Order: sequence, then structure tokens, then C-alpha cells
Amino acid sequence: MQYEVQHFINGKFVNGGDRFEVYYPATGEVLGTAPDGGQAEVNAAVEAAKQAFEKWSRTKPSERRQILNRFADLIRKHSDELARIETLDVGRPISENSRHYLERVAANISFFADFVTMIGSESYPMENGYINYVLRQPVGVAALITPWNVPLLLETWKIGPALAFGNTVVLKPAEWTPLGAWKLAQIAQEADLPPGVFNVVHGHGPNSAGEFLTTHPDVALVSFTGETTTGQTIMRAGAATLKRYSFELGGKGANIIFEDADIARALEIAKKAAFFNQGEFCLAGSRIFVQKSIYDRFVSEFIELTKKIKVDDPMDPKTEMGALIAPEHLDRVLGFVQAAKQDGNEVLVGGEQLILPGSLSKGNYMMPTVIAAGFQDKICLDEVFGPVVTVTPFETEEEVIEWANGTRYGLSGVVQTRDVSRAHRVAAAMKVGTVWVNDFFVRDLRVPFGGMKYSGIGREGGHYSMEFYTELVNICVAI
Repeated sequence: MQYEVQHFINGKFVNGGDRFEVYYPATGEVLGTAPDGGQAEVNAAVEAAKQAFEKWSRTKPSERRQILNRFADLIRKHSDELARIETLDVGRPISENSRHYLERVAANISFFADFVTMIGSESYPMENGYINYVLRQPVGVAALITPWNVPLLLETWKIGPALAFGNTVVLKPAEWTPLGAWKLAQIAQEADLPPGVFNVVHGHGPNSAGEFLTTHPDVALVSFTGETTTGQTIMRAGAATLKRYSFELGGKGANIIFEDADIARALEIAKKAAFFNQGEFCLAGSRIFVQKSIYDRFVSEFIELTKKIKVDDPMDPKTEMGALIAPEHLDRVLGFVQAAKQDGNEVLVGGEQLILPGSLSKGNYMMPTVIAAGFQDKICLDEVFGPVVTVTPFETEEEVIEWANGTRYGLSGVVQTRDVSRAHRVAAAMKVGTVWVNDFFVRDLRVPFGGMKYSGIGREGGHYSMEFYTELVNICVAI
């Protein structure tokens, strides 16, 4: 099947701009084409969103909830097709696009649709005969820029709260993964979202849809997930029109394993944290620190576990790791491994491109890789964004906290120990937005999500999303 992706503007599917080819990471075959939106398409989408905002922002939250829950229910109805499309887009094993993943994609919509009907307000009585009360109002047109690694999850993570709080949306998905956003637009149309409320413009970044969208004067707020340097560019570009930003950027997560941890559990958590989604995950626990007394045992068993990971056809339900997103990204990741070797780091397992037989021979496969490295080595500091994890022994709690915090990133981390006091103490000392204790990638839509330092600006989730997607108005009344 060949996919001919289109923009979705003002409730209609339209073409516009030159077309670029869309590739399947697992085989290198061309899946179809997508339009490279330019200034004209962005202008049309933003204008449609601006016009739709006038009515959508005044629509009762209970009515918006009804429409958005219909959207979420249809995502659930199409979950099998969406699971396949996500694998075609990303190259991730279809087993990871399980019902749980697609349920979360839908829940991102339904959670905020319900949440917005239950929020209250604040009041501040004054002693001199006045009372203030605070209203929350939608902000305007939201530009949502999403990455290629978990596209459906992060697209609805932004679409849900933006629309629920009464804003209108122009979504720009990553150029490597346009299929999922195109399908979401079809589902939105089936759900009867009013024209202009939700728009999708495909294209690239610089001098293309991404740049035109983030510099458009009628875009009021930008939610972006992606590379740190791109976030810096977006922020500079939007300064002239004082846009509001929420950025979730890169990461270099530490996974700290103390000697009293449940080793069997720690191994499985480390495997998941390092190799989920081929390691193409900003939350990845790509630096494993192991207390010295158990280091040799842990590393030996982790190498054996890594060797058993089944790298194969992502459409095979038994496959544990699929293909990297693109040949140039595979080369980039292999380049990090080569540089680590030149720096004197030892590759304990993997480190090479993997050529699979038959139709998979042109896919972007790589062996899951474990490298022994010091905490200040380059491979421990830079975000690789691939199936590469480092292992480093440590002696003391104080030492490993300093090492864990020793990168420019601050998105997430993992602490593994049976000592409850130590778990709380170390988690609080880590300079990251999220810490998991004895687990990885457990998400609650009510809690804040985001990073510090070069990992982002702001938080989203629950009422933290409300802070970003609403404007405050204080009304002072003489009694």
C-alpha cells in the first residue's frame, strides 16, 4: 500500500508544496509521499485555527468534552491500524505498540477532556470591601511540534490539553513520521471536530513549515518536543512576537543501581530503560551506574541479557528491538560508538550495524550495545539517542549523585535500591524532572512532566498543562 499523505486544514485534506518520500525504517522501502508545506499552507492553517478559535474558545467545556471523548473513542476503535502505522513510521516493534500504548494515546485526549470540566477557580477577599476572583481563558492558536520517536503518544499528549482548554491547534509532525498524524486527522474528521479546530501541516523545519509556524505572528504558544538545539532556535525565532513556550528536549538519564537492589528486577529495568524504542527515547536510562560490590556480577548478567535481545522484523510480535529511524541516524549512532572506542572505552557487547536477511537487509538495524566508560567520558555526556548504554562502577552515594548530575541534561533518572530512606534521599538530590524508584517509564497524566537545565522549559500534565494552555484574568469586584 502506498500512502499519499495530505495536510489537514480547516477540516479538509489538501495538498500543497513539493512532495517528499516517506521510508519504512525496517526495509528502506518507500511507503509513499508527504507534502512539504510552506508559507502558504502554514498561513492557511493558522488562519483557519484563528477563525475557529472564536467559537471553540466559547464552547462549553462539557460540549468540548463530548467531542473530544468521541475523538478518543475512535482512536481506540482504530488502535490496530494505528499500531501498524506507528511501526511503519518509526520501525519500533509492534509488540511495543500494544493496547497499553494506544490506550495511553487515547487517554491523552479523554483525560484532559474530563479534567477541564472539573477545575475550579481562586478568590481573594479583601478587608476593604472588595473581592478578587480569577478566571482561566484559552490562549489562542497553539503550534504543536512533535518528534519522530514516539509520534502518536506525543502528538495526543499536546493535542488533548490544548483543545480541552479551548485553544485551537496547528500540528507539525516530524518529517520522518508523517503517517500517524495524517491518520489522526482522519479520525478527528470522523469525530466531527469543528473545521479549523485541529489542523496538520507536514513539512520540514528550517525555511519550511516548522520555521514558518513558529514565527507566525498569530501563533500564541508553542509546545515543542525534540532536540535541544532546535528548541533554542525556536525560542530565538519566536522572541519577536513574545510567544509562550513549553519545551521538552534532550536527556541523558542515569540509572543508579545500589548493592541492595533486587538484581533480577534491576536487570530487566535496565534493559527496558536502555533499549525501549531502540534507545531512541529522551527518557532512556542510557548511563548505568552500579555499586562496585555488585558491578562485575551485574555487568556479566546484563551482557548476557543484552545478547538475547531479538532484533528483527518489527511487525513480528516476538521482536524485541526494531530498526533505527533512518540511515543517517544509524550512521550518527555508530559514529558515537566509534568515537568511544577511539577514546579508549571498551565495547562489552554490540557496537556494530546488523544486516538482517531478505527484505530486511536494507533496514537500519544495530546490535544493542553496552560500553564500559568513566562518568566524564564523552559517551557518558552526549545524548546518543540509540541502543547504546554505558556502565560505570561507583563506591558511594555522594559520588554517584554528583556523577548523575554531571551532564547538561536534567530530564529523568532511575534509582534502584531496597533502602527506602536512601531511595527518597537520592531521588530528591537528582537534578531532573522525573525520578523513578525501582521502575521505569511509569506515567500518571496528573503529574508534572518535563525537564530542567538543557532538557526543557516548563511542565505539562494535569493542572501543569492548564498553566501553559490558559491565560489568567483577575476580576476585582467592589462589594
